[in-house]
Amino acid sequence: MILVDTGPLIALFDPKDKMHESCKEILKTIEEKICTTIPVLTEAFHILTPESISSDRLKDFIVKGGLSILFMDEKVIERCFELMEKYKDHPMDLADASLIASAEKLETRKIFTIDRNDFETYRIQKGHKYLSPEILS
Repeated sequence: MILVDTGPLIALFDPKDKMHESCKEILKTIEEKICTTIPVLTEAFHILTPESISSDRLKDFIVKGGLSILFMDEKVIERCFELMEKYKDHPMDLADASLIASAEKLETRKIFTIDRNDFETYRIQKGHKYLSPEILS
């Protein structure tokens, strides 16, 4: 399973985005199921604007099963808040925290993002170790 960040969602569905073509090429190579969280979708739809054709394309992609949505339980939300506090010197928003907390819960390290700077800083807890996410970009 691969978690998808806001940046690729915007790039994939907005042809004017400078990362559009490269994100499309990466998506073509992904054979695993891709999913994201509600905070990431909220951010993506806000940036794309709800009335845009890009927003409609993202909606269609989700409805047709191209992207699964993870819902966060109380434990994951609590972990998000812990992560946001931990990374307060390198501000982590709820969308990024939701991906790291979900990665921990799903025991994956694969994140499709164009935000290398942030995700090279964050660590995913696995057992007693903290591991860097495997970034697809």
